Amino acid sequence: MEWNPLLNVGGVGLVLLCVFGMYTLSGGALLPLLEAIPFGFITIGGASVGILVAGNSRNVIRQTLNDLKKLIAGSRFHKVDYVDLLCLLFFLVKLDTAKGALALEGHIEDAGLSPAFQYFPKILSNHTVTAMVCDYLRIVGLNADDPYQIEDLMARELKKILNEELRAARALRSMADGMPALGIVVAVLGVMKAMGHMGQPPAALGAMIADALVGTFLGVLLAFGVVAPIANRITAVVEEDAKYFEVIRAVLVAHLHGNLPEVSVEMGRKMVPTEYMPEFLELEEQIASFRFVDLRR
Repeated sequence: MEWNPLLNVGGVGLVLLCVFGMYTLSGGALLPLLEAIPFGFITIGGASVGILVAGNSRNVIRQTLNDLKKLIAGSRFHKVDYVDLLCLLFFLVKLDTAKGALALEGHIEDAGLSPAFQYFPKILSNHTVTAMVCDYLRIVGLNADDPYQIEDLMARELKKILNEELRAARALRSMADGMPALGIVVAVLGVMKAMGHMGQPPAALGAMIADALVGTFLGVLLAFGVVAPIANRITAVVEEDAKYFEVIRAVLVAHLHGNLPEVSVEMGRKMVPTEYMPEFLELEEQIASFRFVDLRR
């Protein structure tokens, strides 16, 4: 799906506007709330980060920080990327069909030296994509050509990759799940503070109890209004990126089933997300213009 950062920021803004706006319109005093928020925010936010660090490995923490960029960048792959991938896969399966596994060696043994991969520098720079294409074509060249076995192996690898890419989102979701409880902790501490000042006038005690309740309010708001949406967005981006690898699986498995290169690529095209899927004739024209390597050599 197409990502619009302004739309996402606007969504968060709408949440805050509705919460604080309706509180003010209903007669709530905004100034005491704003005075109490920094202390609750630091307590809940700091404790949540501490739990995130304590409960995850260094790699997951680093991945979480990196994945926050996806909030703005969105998916790595767009229509042009899918078209380039399908063109490259067509060339490779066409070469394998016409000349056999030996003709592929110059392209899959060292992709960096392959004219085909060099023609698509973005694909070549993505080690995971390049390794997947080359590794499975290499396996096929070793006569491991049972399409069902290869399909099962690719499915398990793609599941592994997806699970690893979702670690940051799961960590953030766990963080969001714990925030309401931390808000209750802040509220309890605030009530304990108020109970220690029972000699104060009722107005002062009321202000202390109100400050305590801000902790519960913040815990719920941060969990379901900020952190959970961030985790959901990262999940959506990761799952969309995974479609790119499904295209590779569809083309290679179709090729192993003995389909013509044109049919194999068409099966891959059908796996492209709808908003990025090129038309049949559009892809055919792109493939027809893909003549930088002489297949006869």
